[in-house]
Amino acid sequence: MSKNKNPSVSPLTHELSTYIAGALKRKLPEEVAERGRLHLVDVIASMLSGSRLLPGKRAIAYIKPLGGTRQAGVIGTRMVTTTLNAVLANGTFGHADETDDTHPPTRSHPGTSVVPTALALSEWQQLPGERMLRAMVLGYDICARTLLALDATKYARTGRHAGAMGQTFGAAAAAAALLKLSPRKVRYALSYAAEHVGGIATMFRDTQHIEKAYAMGGMPAHDGLSSALMAAHGFTGVEDVFSGEPNFFSIFIGDADRDALVRGLGRDYEILRGGIKRWSVGGPCQGPLHVLYDLICEHRFKADQVEKLVARVPETELKIVDNREMVDISLQHLLTVMLLDGTMTFAAAHNYRRAKDPKVLKLRERIEAIADPSIPSAVRGWRCVMEVTLKDGRKLTHQTMAAKGSPDNPLNRDEVTEKALDLMGPVLGKTRSRALIAALFDIQDLGNVRSLRTLYSSA
Repeated sequence: MSKNKNPSVSPLTHELSTYIAGALKRKLPEEVAERGRLHLVDVIASMLSGSRLLPGKRAIAYIKPLGGTRQAGVIGTRMVTTTLNAVLANGTFGHADETDDTHPPTRSHPGTSVVPTALALSEWQQLPGERMLRAMVLGYDICARTLLALDATKYARTGRHAGAMGQTFGAAAAAAALLKLSPRKVRYALSYAAEHVGGIATMFRDTQHIEKAYAMGGMPAHDGLSSALMAAHGFTGVEDVFSGEPNFFSIFIGDADRDALVRGLGRDYEILRGGIKRWSVGGPCQGPLHVLYDLICEHRFKADQVEKLVARVPETELKIVDNREMVDISLQHLLTVMLLDGTMTFAAAHNYRRAKDPKVLKLRERIEAIADPSIPSAVRGWRCVMEVTLKDGRKLTHQTMAAKGSPDNPLNRDEVTEKALDLMGPVLGKTRSRALIAALFDIQDLGNVRSLRTLYSSA
């Protein structure tokens, strides 16, 4: 590690900025690289499906008349625009609904901001896929570590949304590394990222998911990338935003765990604590759907055999998904649909007409969701205890403390591929979707990331 020769920069900030500046020279451990590839496929699939949803349509309508230098593509379209325009649109696509990946310990969505940033810059500069993958993993690290230092739960109590803040820093770090910024310029980029911090909890009241998609995807990607680009073009500022008075932590929260920014950096990779949703619905619904699907597969019962279904989940999780108006985060509705269909597809999870279907409404009366204080709130996994009573008197019980897709029970390549095809197929067709997935799984061998543009563009 280089010696800190600037007394105005704290040892912590010096270590962090030096690591970011040199991170792309480090070969990733194979376990980390493989997890990165899984997340990359999942996020690109989420962006493609999101390009056809309402938030995606609004992002396209906003970006299209802006034009701009042809630097990076807008996924699922034939538009090529500036990197800043591309990341705003692609990031918004990524969180256009509840399909994208997560980092459960911080309740953030790193992929929707970090991946669009790494992709756009790598396209623009025609970089190899290996560099993009390393930058992506770095972005997940810095996103999560910023939130772990702040304590995302305490930060959320201030009325701000932690994800938007952490993802800005994650995108800035990924961009700074790809732009080959010096440690000093990295520190300037982090300072501008701090200036950009936004995201307030009112976005959860957005019933059309447009503001939330922007605040949890496009905005942090755009602001993080602009922070790095400004530093690259000579913008200077406060060289250490994390120390001195006031500083980033003292402004937002008093008792921060500052060392979390660098503790285990380069050894403990936060992407390994990331989650990829098995089902294209809200995170807190993953546990109940996991348990119900297991029960259906094991006992082969049908919806008309069910007398009552009770799902017990942590209170903090139920608050987010209890009888919500948006169907893809309404727990009771989703359990009803899975009972009827025997599984859950993207199309089924987003079909608002079924919410008014008399057959769905009648069955939904037998579904009960209970906040159970005996189930600890999930930090690293989605949890549920379920009891299904059948009309013949049988009672079926099952539970999970780490649903499929959670960090302790990750999806494998086949499972990620199945989900990705469900998301990509309607946009690209099955043949091109399979070709794109294969290219993403072999991203480390790709000589020029720009070549992906022909695969992810609409026909």
